[in-house]
Amino acid sequence: MPELKRLHVSHAPAVLAFEVANRAYFAASVSDRGDDFFARFTDRYDALLAEQEAGICAFYVLVAEDGSVLGRFNLVDIEDHTAELGYRVAQHVAGRGVATATVRDVCRLAGARHGLRTLRAAATHRNVASQMVLTKAGFVPVGPADPAHIGGEPGTWYQRDLTLRPDSAILPGDRSQEGHGRR
Repeated sequence: MPELKRLHVSHAPAVLAFEVANRAYFAASVSDRGDDFFARFTDRYDALLAEQEAGICAFYVLVAEDGSVLGRFNLVDIEDHTAELGYRVAQHVAGRGVATATVRDVCRLAGARHGLRTLRAAATHRNVASQMVLTKAGFVPVGPADPAHIGGEPGTWYQRDLTLRPDSAILPGDRSQEGHGRR
């Protein structure tokens, strides 16, 4: 059963493998990270861990039973009880509800563990799958996203007020609290 875990130094090899294996898949819906990302992966990874330690960001990975990474879920720019959510899931689990269920889990963690009240996420217009994930996870569109923020493409900001639903609320289609979840 996959498990959502806070990013740790020991996850680095699995995160890199996840990014390499899914690079072309991700580039079809979001801007490519570029060769420099992979060439300087260790430095960038260490910087992420430092940001997490400082409380600026919180990074999570969805880890399969074999230790491979199925997805990354990030809370960035944590400030004033608000953060931006970013996520990506492996191609071989896409379309199976993994992103939606895990985004819901991250929303609960954002409120309970990080004291957040509001999450924002941007999705490009061509990334229909991400738009659907956000909508199913309780986010609503709130306006246009600056293309410079999302890889130079037009898009939309989505927002979820975490205080509208208690952490224990079961959302439509949310199996994580009905005994079928990934805990």
